[in-house]
Amino acid sequence: MAADPLDALRLTLMQDVLPVGLAVVDRARRGGPRQVMAAFDGSSADPLGQLREEGESAASRLRARLDQVSPGLGNPVMKVEVHDVPDASVADGDGGETGDPLELQQRLAAIATRLGQLEQILLAEAPSGSSSGSSAPLR
Repeated sequence: MAADPLDALRLTLMQDVLPVGLAVVDRARRGGPRQVMAAFDGSSADPLGQLREEGESAASRLRARLDQVSPGLGNPVMKVEVHDVPDASVADGDGGETGDPLELQQRLAAIATRLGQLEQILLAEAPSGSSSGSSAPLR
């Protein structure tokens, strides 16, 4: 959840209240107050969840339009923290540079073998009448 209370309120309004409100408006347009009250007649265990589900597609379209007006207006930008975590294998000296030319050649040969296998799998899965370009090997 957002750290700022106003951001949290806005996020709740956009994700929870907006779809329900749009579903209520849509039901009122289609069938009047009787159709709106039908959502609360006891046939559904979670009437608000049902309304939220009904209005989600309209809310998504509205949020997309709001984002066209001003990015982040419809779909709020979430603040995240990114930390650089060192690769454990490199930190341990397991997968890092060893300086050994023979080991490097062996690793490159293994990679080339795997690429060849992948190439064969891709060529076998490709449709025979494909006109997606040349049939040159992937390298």
